[in-house]
Amino acid sequence: MNTTTSFNLQNYTFVLPEERIARFPRKNRSDARLLYVKENSIQNRNIVDLVDLLQSGDRLVVNNTKVMKARIHTKRKTGGSVEVFVTKVHDNRHCSALIRPSRRIKEGEQFILDREHTITCLRRNDVDWTLHCTPSVSSIMDSFGSIPIPPYFKREANEQDEERYQSIFADEEGAVAASTACLHIDQTLQARLIEKGVGISAITLHIGTGTFAPLRQEQIETQKLHKEWFSISEQTVQDILETKNNGGRIIAVGTTVTRCLESVAKKGSFIAQSGETDLFIQEGFSFQVIDGLLTNFHLPQSSLLMLVCAFGGRKNILDAYHHAIQEEYNFYSYGDAMLVIPDQHL
Repeated sequence: MNTTTSFNLQNYTFVLPEERIARFPRKNRSDARLLYVKENSIQNRNIVDLVDLLQSGDRLVVNNTKVMKARIHTKRKTGGSVEVFVTKVHDNRHCSALIRPSRRIKEGEQFILDREHTITCLRRNDVDWTLHCTPSVSSIMDSFGSIPIPPYFKREANEQDEERYQSIFADEEGAVAASTACLHIDQTLQARLIEKGVGISAITLHIGTGTFAPLRQEQIETQKLHKEWFSISEQTVQDILETKNNGGRIIAVGTTVTRCLESVAKKGSFIAQSGETDLFIQEGFSFQVIDGLLTNFHLPQSSLLMLVCAFGGRKNILDAYHHAIQEEYNFYSYGDAMLVIPDQHL
């Protein structure tokens, strides 16, 4: 595996034709293609081939976060349109949110959605607002919110997105973006994996708006990213430790799972816990938990691509990306998948 450290974003650049960006999901979740990447080989497979590529005794770890209906369109009393984008729920009636446009919004201003639902702007923070919601944050999101699909879809969310931009594992609401690697697994594939003897465990990591933000040089130099809340249960910890003790492999389903598991291990003791992580995984990082990574194809010059390169080797991964483009794989959230297993974990 390549462990050469480099902090030049230009080293994580590739040219992606517009037509390779998947803006809608495939007909079925498990219709996705799968690029299988080992140290010295690349194979064109399909996501259903996970049943053959994984071994009895291996364990998939998935992210059970659920995407909130965080995007709310409303109007000011003056008639101007505004978008309220909920980024974090604090309690039943309070949340943090981005407001666009926000330049003329004042503390105490109210957005009246109907007779029962109102949003009051309590205070402006560094980048967002603290809001009070009546009767509750969840009631407003359920009644007026929509799924915040990624900007590169270049369209509005529809009813299909309400189902397909959530994974079958989605259970713990709090994210503003999906754990996209999990989107490929349907109930049939899940059942086949379990029948094969592959275990499945879950963590929770609520993906924030920082996942779409461009990297800053300061983040690269300090090796600190935006913070995201995570939780790992005692049962999942036991499952992972037991799998490793029995010689099985831990396959992280997504970069969010990787970030959670490696954040816990980096603290010194792999134990059940909840908290926030600002871990920025770059080349040279010493992975302590995962043996394989199932992931989508990510944006150039992104922290997610840097994480995948840190695990699989930059040259190997960028060669695989160029191969995927030539073979017309689909990219990003609704795109195809990649399974990376370094030679020492085969």
